[in-house]
Amino acid sequence: MKDSDRLTCNEEFFERIRANLRGFEVRSLAREGLKQAAVALTVVNVADERGVYGIRMDDFSSEDAALILTRRSLKLKNHAGQWALPGGSVDKGEEPEDTALRELAEEVGLELPRANVIGRLDDFATRSRFVISPVVVWCGPGVDLTPNPAEVESIHRIPVAELLREDAPLLEDTVDSDHPILCMPVGESFIAAPTAAFLYQFREVAILGRDTRVAHYDQPFFAWK
Repeated sequence: MKDSDRLTCNEEFFERIRANLRGFEVRSLAREGLKQAAVALTVVNVADERGVYGIRMDDFSSEDAALILTRRSLKLKNHAGQWALPGGSVDKGEEPEDTALRELAEEVGLELPRANVIGRLDDFATRSRFVISPVVVWCGPGVDLTPNPAEVESIHRIPVAELLREDAPLLEDTVDSDHPILCMPVGESFIAAPTAAFLYQFREVAILGRDTRVAHYDQPFFAWK
C-alpha cells in the first residue's frame, strides 16, 4: 500500500465518513412480524492487530483505520465461531443506536457515548427473520478491547483498506434465491452476508461515497438459522 493511499484513523477520515453518511438516504424495512436487531460498525485504528487468515499486517500501519469484528464464542447455540459485528436484539424502548452502543460495551468492553454515532446504513432482513440496522460508530485510535468470553471467542481489527480489494465483493449464485449470496474476502478467507453486506455497504457508502444498496443479497444456508 502506498502512503498516499493510506486510510488513517484521524480527523480527516472521520470527516470523510461523516460527510458521506450525511448525503446517504437510509432505507428502513417494515419490522412487523420480524425481530429487530442492530450491529455496530465501529472505526478504530489497526493498533496491535496480528492479522487473521492471511492478512499481511506488515502492509498496514498501526494508525490505519480498521473496523471491529469478532468471532462468536464456540459455546454459543447459534452461529458459534462465525464472524460477526458487535450487536444483538433491540430491547424494548431502545433505538438501534442505543442497542449498538450497549452491545459494544457488553461484547468488547468499549463504552462510547451517543455522540460517537455518526450515521446508519440500510436495514437488512435475514433468513432467520431479523431486521438488522447497521449503526456506524466512531471510536478513533488508542483504545483497548476486551472480549466477553460468554459471547466472543476473539476480537479483530480488520483494516478498512482490506474491504477495498479488487476482488470484493464475491457473488455466488444459488438455486434457493433469485439473488446471489454476497461475501467479502478477508485475507485468505471470506465473511458471508449478512455481516458481509454491512461491510460492503460501509465500503461503498462511507468510504467511496456511492449509493450502493445491499438488502437484496442473499445469505448462505449456514446463516439462515
